[in-house]
Amino acid sequence: MATMNALREISRPAIRRAEAPIVARLNGVTKNYGGVRALQSVDFTVRAGELVALLGPNGAGKTTAIKLLLGLAKPSAGQVTVFGGNPVDPEVRLRIGAMLQVAKIPETLRVSEHIDLFSSYYPNPLPLAQTLATSGLADLKHRAFGELSGGQKQRVLFALALCGDPDVLFLDEPTVGLDVEGRLVLWDEIRKLIARGKTILLTTHYLNEADALAHRVVVINKGRIIVEGTPAEIKARTAGRRIRCVSKLDLATVSRLPGVIEARQDREAIEIHVAEAEPVLRQLLALDAQLSGLEVTSAGLEEAFLALTREDNAV
Repeated sequence: MATMNALREISRPAIRRAEAPIVARLNGVTKNYGGVRALQSVDFTVRAGELVALLGPNGAGKTTAIKLLLGLAKPSAGQVTVFGGNPVDPEVRLRIGAMLQVAKIPETLRVSEHIDLFSSYYPNPLPLAQTLATSGLADLKHRAFGELSGGQKQRVLFALALCGDPDVLFLDEPTVGLDVEGRLVLWDEIRKLIARGKTILLTTHYLNEADALAHRVVVINKGRIIVEGTPAEIKARTAGRRIRCVSKLDLATVSRLPGVIEARQDREAIEIHVAEAEPVLRQLLALDAQLSGLEVTSAGLEEAFLALTREDNAV
């Protein structure tokens, strides 16, 4: 009975999110750039209070989807809505914050000046001190933007996205350029935003980031959504284990071993995705008695992502 009660408690937040109002939607959206089709008949929703990670290879259509939701591009077909309205409507824009990799801001203005300027666009912005603290910029508020490191500039872009206290944030690769500690600090701040009831659409190439933060993952490839679900559901689509080891064996030899789904070089080690670990481990040890640095873990979101996009590309 205790186990069943615990399962009910775990499932309740997911159920509430599934019933929450839709904040952003692409409804049958196609987007063409001349003869190139960036999105094809995409149906996609983000609900209030959830963090959705939009994943896909380069050129898959992620940036196009974000631009449409921000009103920076118009669909060739279909409908785009944010809070039930057109994303270019002023009342909608005031509820949106965005962090884009393509952002270009003056390098001579100080950090605090940038935040003050962006805050002035919103009716009820956060206090400057709160924005600086949340983004880890309190000690840099008098520094010119052009004097900052790449990671510090990322934190400024994050501050500009949240300074207006928007209801929904679009975060495009928010942790690029951050060191490990900086990335973990930003993850914590993103979790706090969700705890405050904010809605977040996140794009990232760090699969562990999506795994750690997202309530729901949407994988897009060649302009189409190929799968969506919780991180656990996505990972369950690709069963297996991951072996990491340092070996004298070359990659081609390892790839041909029975039971190996995929093998790749990662610095000095080889990472191997397998259906079952034990038979492959016996083969590796038989071929290389000096095998070292051995790690065996469950297949993660990265393996599932690679398998799903590879299968889709083969169609």
